[in-house]
Amino acid sequence: METAIPYKIYLDEDEIPKQWYNLRADMKNKPAPLLNPGTLEPMTLEELSVVFCEELAKQELDDENPFIDIPQEIQDFYKMYRPSPLTRAYCLEKKLDTPAQIYYKFEGNNTSGSHKLNSAIAQVYYAKNQGLIGVTTETGAGQWGTAVSMACAYLELTCKVFMVKCSYEQKPFRREVMRTYGAQVSPSPSTETVVGRKILEEHPDTNGSLGCAISEAVEMTLDSPGYRYILGSVLNQVLLHQSIIGLEAKAAMDKYNIKPDIIIGCAGGGSNLGGLMGPFMREKLLGNEDYKFIAVEPASCPSLTRGKYVYDFCDTGMVTPLAKMYTLGNGFIPSAIHAGGLRYHGMNPALSQLYADGLIEAVSAKQTEIFEAAELFARTEGTLPAPESAHAIKVAIDEALKCKETGESKIILFGLTGTGYFDMQAYEKFHDHKMENYVPTDADLEVGFQSLPDLPNL
Repeated sequence: METAIPYKIYLDEDEIPKQWYNLRADMKNKPAPLLNPGTLEPMTLEELSVVFCEELAKQELDDENPFIDIPQEIQDFYKMYRPSPLTRAYCLEKKLDTPAQIYYKFEGNNTSGSHKLNSAIAQVYYAKNQGLIGVTTETGAGQWGTAVSMACAYLELTCKVFMVKCSYEQKPFRREVMRTYGAQVSPSPSTETVVGRKILEEHPDTNGSLGCAISEAVEMTLDSPGYRYILGSVLNQVLLHQSIIGLEAKAAMDKYNIKPDIIIGCAGGGSNLGGLMGPFMREKLLGNEDYKFIAVEPASCPSLTRGKYVYDFCDTGMVTPLAKMYTLGNGFIPSAIHAGGLRYHGMNPALSQLYADGLIEAVSAKQTEIFEAAELFARTEGTLPAPESAHAIKVAIDEALKCKETGESKIILFGLTGTGYFDMQAYEKFHDHKMENYVPTDADLEVGFQSLPDLPNL
């Protein structure tokens, strides 16, 4: 007799993973190393430790150890909001009249409203452990900045956040949550840094970008003794910390002998997608299982589906190391879409390598499409999703409808990265039919590609 599958599957507190999973350790084709832009040689631990905490720099360079212990203090912090639920979308399945089974891993059940807190507490912990006084960072839609401000308040470090200008203006309440937790928040580009002033001089009407905000945060770090820079996506260390999502999801599914056929995540810099799919990808890399992985990105910022796989700077000011990734060029300024967390010009190097190897598929979606999916999800499942999450919802619905056409009963898992309660301006524009679907032309993309560094031998 089969065990009935509940609406929500929780692990017990003592079942929360005690180690993070390092995806790169099991990759046959390792991601290309970060390069020093001055020497074009692989970045060393010493060089990375100027900007990052030393322990985080070690994690960034580690492609050998598949599992890394989670410090006890971080485990204790996780217990405040983890484990997060794995939910069967019974109501959405019924509405779609599909034979597919749809599951989602919900990461919005904490005050930051998203999965970002999983890495924020880890990075701030290592900063505190190193004896630092504060951190600098950037934020797109604001979830990462909120998570960092929460972690800094908990561990009593100071926090400086550069928030992408269009999100700073679109999401004033998100900004105020950060300030409530003690963070200093500035719109980026700002007049507080050399690179910010330069960008404003060249593009006075810019909406900003994550690349701009990264440049400002790194510059401030280098000018501020006792500070280090922390980043909410793109880096390998972030995928490591976010693997807690996939580890919990897999453990919950294993509890009921559920094996997903399709795993879907929204894709900006790669933190949520990599965190959810990592432990499942391990099974595929080891030859134990075969899953279909789908990355969903905004049509207005299509780094995987229309970008180039080359070395590029991770920031607009070209002060960071060079990373080999799918990129639209560090000078590409995305349109002011409401999924601010996905407005980044490049993709994580490990995920880029997996995509190049054909182990991940990628699709893009327009704004109105993802808000249609978000509204359907809210009306059936009762949770208002963040615009970023709605990208994964849209493709999960698409895959479920394919099952309806073919009669196949596939099991679909997607990541619900967070809630959309600070995104009501976006929902208002959607409901008032004032939302635009911007898709860059090839000429628009070429402007970004022109900013790529000239590295013919790489």
